[in-house]
Amino acid sequence: MSTPALEEIPEPTQAASTEIQGRTNWDLFRSRFVKDKAAMTGAVILVILVLLALTAPLFAKALDHGPNELFPEMVTEDLGLPKGPNAEFWFGGDQVGRDVFIRTLYGARTSLVVALVATGLATLIGVTLGLAGGFRGGAADMVVSRFVDIVLAMPVILFAIGIAGVCSITSEGCLGGLLQPGFSLVIGIIALFTWPNIARIVRGQVLSLREREFIEASRSLGARPSRIMFRELLPNLVAPIVVYTTLMIPNNILFEAALSYLGVGVPQSTPSWGRMLADATAGSLFTYAWWMMLFPGIFLILAVVSFNLVGDGLRDALGPSER
Repeated sequence: MSTPALEEIPEPTQAASTEIQGRTNWDLFRSRFVKDKAAMTGAVILVILVLLALTAPLFAKALDHGPNELFPEMVTEDLGLPKGPNAEFWFGGDQVGRDVFIRTLYGARTSLVVALVATGLATLIGVTLGLAGGFRGGAADMVVSRFVDIVLAMPVILFAIGIAGVCSITSEGCLGGLLQPGFSLVIGIIALFTWPNIARIVRGQVLSLREREFIEASRSLGARPSRIMFRELLPNLVAPIVVYTTLMIPNNILFEAALSYLGVGVPQSTPSWGRMLADATAGSLFTYAWWMMLFPGIFLILAVVSFNLVGDGLRDALGPSER
């Protein structure tokens, strides 16, 4: 009897092999984030705000209006009240004749720079202390936890006003000139009172991760504690750190605006949304010059809401189980 001929099995084509390729974590994150319409809307608004802040000097040069330049024609001669929006001054003028549009754009630069730098410092301090306290445990954890509780129990606004007032008495500032009146002082105050929340979050995550099998495996292989903290634990904390940092930025924008509104924030010569709102409320000027409060307020709300939307989108994309 003759043996049947064996059929040749066709080799998989290139198209078939590409169909079964796995998706990376970055692909999963990107697809989830892009599908979130609210987060994408917030991201687009943030891009526009950042572009406006970066191009503020170009707008000032094109319009020939400096942020602190005075224009007497924008103040009425009889009552001394500012004039409203027009073809040359798009957002109108303020009580001394400055261009509200240019000052609003420069205010975006102030708020974003202060919030981003302060958030970065607060995140660095909080992650370092939370990681060390949660991993070491014992006395180190107790000291970090009690320190966090003390800072969280402080009346933030009152202490911030007091520190800003003391450090602004002289031009030397505080801490041997480390905190100078102005940007560095405001950034230092915000970072001082905002790091405990992220430290508590990181500590809680570390307490649950340090008993996992991969940490025990690293210990059994003789890994040093510093290597375990920064090579094993820290990469697994990236997602919560990124999410909470994004949610901290809008709070710090409001913090800076509140300090500037109370007159202890950035200098008077530096445009700030909080300072502009304070100028609008002085003497109830906003009841007539509504544009002085409307436009800085809109920009402030857009920035805060956009960062919150992006933060919520990042939380859902990085941890879909938390939806």
